Amino acid sequence: MTIQQIQALAQQHGLLLSEEMAFNEMGIDFKIGFAKDLNQRQWVLRVPRRNDLDSQIESESRILDLVKKYLSVQVPDWKIASSKLVAYPLLKDPPALSFDEKTYEVTWHFDQHSPKYVPSLAKALVELHNIPLTEVIAKDLKVLKPQDLRAEISERLALVKSELGISQSLQMRYQTWLDNDTLWPDFTCFIHGDLYAGHTMATADGEVSGIIDWSTAHVSDLALDFSGHVNVFGEKSLRELINEYEKQGGRVFDKLYEQSIERAAASALAYGFFAVQTNDQNHIAAAKVQLGV
Repeated sequence: MTIQQIQALAQQHGLLLSEEMAFNEMGIDFKIGFAKDLNQRQWVLRVPRRNDLDSQIESESRILDLVKKYLSVQVPDWKIASSKLVAYPLLKDPPALSFDEKTYEVTWHFDQHSPKYVPSLAKALVELHNIPLTEVIAKDLKVLKPQDLRAEISERLALVKSELGISQSLQMRYQTWLDNDTLWPDFTCFIHGDLYAGHTMATADGEVSGIIDWSTAHVSDLALDFSGHVNVFGEKSLRELINEYEKQGGRVFDKLYEQSIERAAASALAYGFFAVQTNDQNHIAAAKVQLGV
C-alpha cells in the first residue's frame, strides 16, 4: 500500500495525514507506520499484511476497550480500525527496547537496569491479571480454564510435529513439561499473552507507562506474561519481578518461576504453531530452524 493510498484510507475516516511517514517491516501480522497529521500530531499506523485479519482486529478492539478501564498505564486508543488500516495516536513514551529491522541490533530507550522498571511492570501486571472474568466473557474473548492449559500445548505439539517436525531434544523437554503436574497452575486469569520489553513503553528513567500489541490477550496461564521478561532480563530479574508482583497483591502459585522458564522455552513451539496457521513459507522456514528441524 502506497503513502497516497494510506492517506486516502485515513481521510475516509476523517484523519488527514501528511506525506511524512516512516515504516517498520518487523511486525508479523502488520506493517507498522509512523505518520503526522496536518496538525503535527504523531500517529501509529498498522497496515494488515494478510486479508484474514478482520476477526483479529475486531477482537483486539474489544480487548483494548476492556483493558483501558483497568490499567493505569497507557494502551493504544484506536481511532481507525478497519480491515485495511488501524491507526491511533502515538503513546507518550517509546518502547523499552526496539530492534533494527535489518541488523536486529537492540536499542534500549532507558537504562535497562533502572530500579523503576520491575516494580512498575509488576503493578501493571497485577492490574491486568485482576480484570474480572465476567467482563472478559462479556467481551466474547478467549477463556482457558486450568484443565485446558496442557491440552492446548499437547494439541499444538502434535500439530507442529506433524506439519513441520521437531527435534528430539525439544520434544522431550516439552513432553516432560506437560507431564509435570507440579508446574501447572490451578487457576487462570486475563493475560497479555505476548508481553516483553518491546511491547512495554517506558519513561526515560525506566518506569513502565504503556503496553501495546494486545492481539493475543485472553484468559490463560499467568506464567505467559512472565516468560517474555526472562528472555530479555534473565532469571535473576524474573525472580525479582515475581517477588514484586506478589508483594503488590498479585496471585501466584508455588512453581510460577519454573513454569515461566518452561513457557519461555516453548517460544519455538508457539512460533511453529503460528507458522502453520498462517502457512507463510518465510515463517515456516524460520520456525523449522527454531524447532531444530
